[in-house]
Amino acid sequence: MTDETSRLRDGILLVTRAAEFAARRHVGQTRKGAAGEPYVNHLAEVASLLAATAEEPDAHLVAAGWLHDTVEDTGTSGEEIEQLFGRRVAELVAEVTDDKSLPKAGRKRLQVEQAPHKSPGARALKIADKISNLHSLVASPPDDWSAERVANYIDWAKEVVAGCRGVNAALDALFDRAVAEAREAA
Repeated sequence: MTDETSRLRDGILLVTRAAEFAARRHVGQTRKGAAGEPYVNHLAEVASLLAATAEEPDAHLVAAGWLHDTVEDTGTSGEEIEQLFGRRVAELVAEVTDDKSLPKAGRKRLQVEQAPHKSPGARALKIADKISNLHSLVASPPDDWSAERVANYIDWAKEVVAGCRGVNAALDALFDRAVAEAREAA
């Protein structure tokens, strides 16, 4: 087996293991939308956006796409992510994980303030996450969200992504399209 084949196999294995782990950790969780879409669909979309738009293949970033909400939304620790998926994946996940001990308004403010200071991978991951969230708002908005709340989410997502732009032109363009579609649907 050549070194290139070995690296490719290792990358595919990393992403596949991350997908399986995320699916198991998020089992039973659903999106907030009226359709009750399985939460794992969001993770799959984020990982897919990262894989499809990367200038250079990056299995660590795609794996982090699958795992980006596990620390925040399940009983998973950052140490466990590092042990199972390596330091780079764990660092990317940590960079995009909100501190749930803070009030929601504080977490949202910190995302805006900290976005420009994240690594390029974490910034790309944030953009992909916001694209997926906007897609969900269009496809299946939560029943209890008013048009004003949807508009406020779109505005906040734009603020976060403003600090992330420039690391992936394709993601930037997809985000702009998702904002336009969300505004039209709202």
